Amino acid sequence: MGERSSAKKKSATKGAKGRAGGAKPESHLALVRRARRINRELAELYPYAHPELDFENPFQLLVATVLSAQTTDLRVNQTTPDLFAVYPTPEDLAAARPEELEQIIRPTGFFRAKAKSLIGLSTALRDNFGGEVPGRLEDLVTLPGVGRKTANVVLGNAFGVPGLTVDTHFGRLVRRWKWTVQEDPEKVEAEIAELFPKSDWTMLSHRIIFHGRRVCHSRKPACGACPIAPLCPAYGEGETDPEKARKLLKYELGGRPGQRLKPPSDYPGEPALPLGAE
Repeated sequence: MGERSSAKKKSATKGAKGRAGGAKPESHLALVRRARRINRELAELYPYAHPELDFENPFQLLVATVLSAQTTDLRVNQTTPDLFAVYPTPEDLAAARPEELEQIIRPTGFFRAKAKSLIGLSTALRDNFGGEVPGRLEDLVTLPGVGRKTANVVLGNAFGVPGLTVDTHFGRLVRRWKWTVQEDPEKVEAEIAELFPKSDWTMLSHRIIFHGRRVCHSRKPACGACPIAPLCPAYGEGETDPEKARKLLKYELGGRPGQRLKPPSDYPGEPALPLGAE
């Protein structure tokens, strides 16, 4: 990530104290400017930001996203090679025996409910959409186990249709940054959408999720190693000492493998290991 200058460190501390010390409320225009500046800073930090699920087509991304609920993308990526080897198409997965499918996806957790959703959505794709994943949100959310978050992931990354992915990382960070106070994902999505051009939505989602996984963790954010500290109202909630904060960095920023077994060519870190090879 590189060293921050001492001036930037002082700016972070001064800015955090100013925001915590009863400064006047931020205007909407100031909020928009700060939010967009944070996005620009994140774009510099993560020029390689990408969806962290391995996929080769819309169907694989849809299935992987459903499997990613309540687990890590890494565990999904370690599971889907065997899954798609056995069930490469919606028609194949629609005809799966539940107990056999459950055994394959067991490592992702909640495997019975997920198996039911996968068979249900594959059946709907086969019967209602000619075996193809639809490219419209209103169609995707009719599929079993598919809500707005999953639909936006598929639309943004398989079809190039802009969307905001409001997962736990996204929601946590935008609330820390005071972009919204909403907790409901749909309300969060609506409020954040007003701050950015539609064309920014998909990449903004990737950058925020990357930052939440690598730097701005839930319990111990690495504030002292965060390049957007001067813009963050929550600076100081985590470790502010630069050396200690750097030890909290994860994945490529911490010198460890990422979550994808097959990352994009511009990813600067190491690929993840297959299941059982950790």
